[in-house]
Amino acid sequence: MIATVVFLVLLAALLVLRWVTLARSRGHVPCRLRVGERGWQSGVARYADGELHWIPFLGVRLRPRHAIARRGLVVSARREIDGGFYAVDFEGTTRGVSLAMSADALTGFLAWLESAPPSAYLDVA
Repeated sequence: MIATVVFLVLLAALLVLRWVTLARSRGHVPCRLRVGERGWQSGVARYADGELHWIPFLGVRLRPRHAIARRGLVVSARREIDGGFYAVDFEGTTRGVSLAMSADALTGFLAWLESAPPSAYLDVA
């Protein structure tokens, strides 16, 4: 019984440590992701090699769960949602995926998207 409680406390501590590490890591942006009609999931995004990597806050691995390629990414809509977050919907190869982030993070995301090499196809709504 006590061993189970100790194990659960250690597991909770590791998850909190992982969350703090992800939230405070340099180059990571707190954001939410929605795929299809499922609800929003909180996590962090980072830009790497022409892709946006999304890592959920809840989980064990530090590897990205989703990688959104900048090439062929089409922003179909932008809208404000709760808590001062702005949602961006995509079409094309990432149809049905939405990202929500703060206004500052959205500005950085759109700048990253628009700074693609001249050979990349971009369409920003």
